Amino acid sequence: MGSNEETQGSSSSMDEPPLWDYVEKIEKQGSGGTWKFKCKVCGENRQGSYSRVRAHLLGMKGSGIAICKKATQSDKVAMKKLEDAYEEKKNNSKAKEVGLPCEAGNPLKRRKPASNPIQKAFGVEIRDQLDEEIARMFYTGGLPFNLARNPHYHRAFQFAAENKIEGYVPPNYNRLRTTMLQKEKENVHKLLEPIRLSWKEKGVSIVSDGWTDPTRKPLINFMATSSNGPLFLKAVNCFGEVKDKFFIANLMKEVINEVGHENVVQIITDNAANCKAAGEIVTSEFTRIYWTPCVVHTLNLALKNICSPRNVETNETTYDECKWITEVHMDAVAIKNFIMNHNMRLSILSKFTPLRLLSVADTRFASIVVMLKRFKLVKRGLQAMVISNEWASYREDDTVKANSVKEKILDDDWWDKVSYILSFTEPIYDMIRFCDTDKPCLHLVYEMWDSMIEKVKAVIYKKEKRPLSTRSIFYDVVYQVLVARWTKNNTPLHCLAHSLNPRYYSDAWLLADDKRLPPHRDGEISDERKTCFKRLFPNDDEHDRVLDE
Repeated sequence: MGSNEETQGSSSSMDEPPLWDYVEKIEKQGSGGTWKFKCKVCGENRQGSYSRVRAHLLGMKGSGIAICKKATQSDKVAMKKLEDAYEEKKNNSKAKEVGLPCEAGNPLKRRKPASNPIQKAFGVEIRDQLDEEIARMFYTGGLPFNLARNPHYHRAFQFAAENKIEGYVPPNYNRLRTTMLQKEKENVHKLLEPIRLSWKEKGVSIVSDGWTDPTRKPLINFMATSSNGPLFLKAVNCFGEVKDKFFIANLMKEVINEVGHENVVQIITDNAANCKAAGEIVTSEFTRIYWTPCVVHTLNLALKNICSPRNVETNETTYDECKWITEVHMDAVAIKNFIMNHNMRLSILSKFTPLRLLSVADTRFASIVVMLKRFKLVKRGLQAMVISNEWASYREDDTVKANSVKEKILDDDWWDKVSYILSFTEPIYDMIRFCDTDKPCLHLVYEMWDSMIEKVKAVIYKKEKRPLSTRSIFYDVVYQVLVARWTKNNTPLHCLAHSLNPRYYSDAWLLADDKRLPPHRDGEISDERKTCFKRLFPNDDEHDRVLDE
């Protein structure tokens, strides 16, 4: 039988431990668990990992499993040979250690202790070797060099150098991802507790937005923000889900209940139709909570309506007046692609300007404005490039397109259009920048919209050299887009926050424009404020006290 078993074992693949061939696997105990197996030598059923299979067949006592009573000495010798051959091959297949630079190319010879008293005092050689070990960790682990700027990276080594810790071993893979991660999570949760406690007194807003992670998973994230700062709540993986108004409304309700519905003042989302419908469902159930569209998303949509109007029958006037902006943007995209998609052209441009042209994703706020701003910054470099000897001497495959790019870059009228677009969209872009921060700005939004529209009007009328009393068709189109977006964005909360800001009662603000009124004399603001109070204070007695105050 010994010869038969030897033949059977020798046919085993070296990718798997060879003694598995001497047992029959019956059933695995749970995910990642041990095997229930039957020994082909003695015919008995056992359970365990490969180490127990080896102990059973080779007669190794004290391993928590009975020894195989029918395996002869020759069987054990044959199995031991297979096991030794497998271990030798496994050891030989391991990556060989490469010596550090301080070891003079010999991986087996470690540096001898320093003999020079000065070297001993300052530990120069030991410091060099430690530096090289750390550098090797970065290189072999594919760690970003930016990690070296992490303050915790420096603190860890400083702490180890200042404290003598005999036999210290860094935390291993499993400890880092389990117990230590949980401790860190609990610590952060404890540090954020003061923010959570402030919600009951000051109220909190739930902020939500959808995005796609690098693996293309559709996620919806939720944050809570108050005067004490923002706090991330959770991100929901919506892969395979229909993100209709009912699904989003249910997610909102779950988050509201987790935070405490009595603490929530408003829910802020983008302007998507399903988000608005979901907000209406939630606010009908939680009557004290408002749904508010995100100001930044609203402004970004207004910019898109102006700079990239749709060519449809219902949008005919806007398209006729604004299509020139789309044409300028497409010219800029064509120039950017022509230069960025070829190494030689990019190399020529780098000689004339340190800045590169930007590839701006459409999902970025004010993407058209951001791209044209960069074009304006590199204008001189682009013009110097296309009239340079390098550009003239370089033979292009597509000379027609190269000449077209050159003509466009040297066209003063085209650059005047770029400047005009940036000038009249600047107030909108500035408001986007101001509102796209963690700072509270709800109390400023109402007045900022009015001021922003007036600034846009001033730029357009100055460009057209018209008196403000006359009519501008282009401004009328831009005004209608901005007002339509403002109408969708404005809520009673904006009016209430505006009316509670002392700044808008001050003489300095009122005298800056003769059309301005203090909030309590503005009919629209007063009506919306009353609506808001009625909703926030449904109890009649409490409502009356608020009105008296």
